[in-house]
Amino acid sequence: MISGYGHVRLALYRPAGVRLAAGGALPLFLSLALLGVSPGLAQSKPDSAARFATISAKADAARDAERLEQAIPLYKAALSMRPAWKEGWWSLGTILYDQNSYPDAAHAFRRLLVYDPKNGTAHLMLGLCEYQLNLDDSALQDLQKAKELGVRKDDQLPQVLLYHEAMLHLRKGQYESALETLHFLVKEGVHSEELDAALGMGVLLLRPKNAPAHGSPDEQVILRAGRAEELSLAKKLDEARTSYAALVQEFPEFPNLHYAYGRFLLTVDDPEGGVAQFEEEIKNNPGHTRARLQIAVTHYRVDSAAGIPYALEVVKLDPNYPFGHYLLGLLYYDSGDTAQSIPELETAARMVPQEAQFQFALGNAYARAGRREDAARARVLFLRLKEKTQTPGEPTTYGEQRPLRLDSTGSVPAAEGHKQP
Repeated sequence: MISGYGHVRLALYRPAGVRLAAGGALPLFLSLALLGVSPGLAQSKPDSAARFATISAKADAARDAERLEQAIPLYKAALSMRPAWKEGWWSLGTILYDQNSYPDAAHAFRRLLVYDPKNGTAHLMLGLCEYQLNLDDSALQDLQKAKELGVRKDDQLPQVLLYHEAMLHLRKGQYESALETLHFLVKEGVHSEELDAALGMGVLLLRPKNAPAHGSPDEQVILRAGRAEELSLAKKLDEARTSYAALVQEFPEFPNLHYAYGRFLLTVDDPEGGVAQFEEEIKNNPGHTRARLQIAVTHYRVDSAAGIPYALEVVKLDPNYPFGHYLLGLLYYDSGDTAQSIPELETAARMVPQEAQFQFALGNAYARAGRREDAARARVLFLRLKEKTQTPGEPTTYGEQRPLRLDSTGSVPAAEGHKQP
């Protein structure tokens, strides 16, 4: 189980190797060798080296004895003498973090990263500090850097990293990304109320700042939705269906609950049931763009003409949503109305010029309309963009890929920064 999600409590760092004892000192030459001081410098500055050795030893001893208020000024004094002392910055940072002194802890971890930029665990700790300080963009960057570099396997740090990364996605309204990240925790067998709450917020399109009060009836709905989604991710599909069905029966007007159930039904190959739930969500919330988008996606290449009215409503409700224009263009194209598909696909490509799939679909539409030069330009741009994001083994030849790309949750992905319900 993950403990202390909101504020992870970490065991204080115990550097490996020879350590100075609290009540004495190593021979000066050995102390200097451990601290990386050359013999020439040692001869010129024996007093400062010995003083650093004494103060750093006292700082470590105070930390080991949990006399943290004494340890902090001792670490600061030692670090003022030797700013490149990496273990000192780590110890100071973890002590300050455990005392909820997040600005000072963040400063310590930033200084550590100056001297040890590839320390993934230090990036994680800095990201956790920034998370507490609501510096969400910086926090997400540091957590993702920690994932790239790797973190210590003890203290449940990999799970702590994934949870906070997901929470940052939820804060930004990036629900699909949050659920994808939380899926890894489910696969690892994690069970906790915090995980249920995060999953519930993800499927119910709820940002943490708008979450219901702790202990309230609405919170119980969030937790139950999260447990239903956990069952779904764990492939316990019958149990998940039963849980979702019970929720919508008990709370038929709870925001986004029909949407969450419909989304689940699509994953178990029940499109008719999914569409029915999306329609119920639209009755509760007439401005629900995601429910309309899901219905339009369900109709794509099955009965694309039937999906056009829903995609048109998405574009009308939210004209700045690029994937709405993209999907409407695809539906027009698949229905044989190339003339109307091109403006929609052009709009989507103009909004998100780095999206290769938009250029792919636009090139197809240009080619069908006989606009060869435009089709060639779109093809070149598609291949150039695709090369930057190519997955090994994934086809790149024009015409080999399905132009509608869905994310891992079965939803059309949202543009970065786009406001969602």
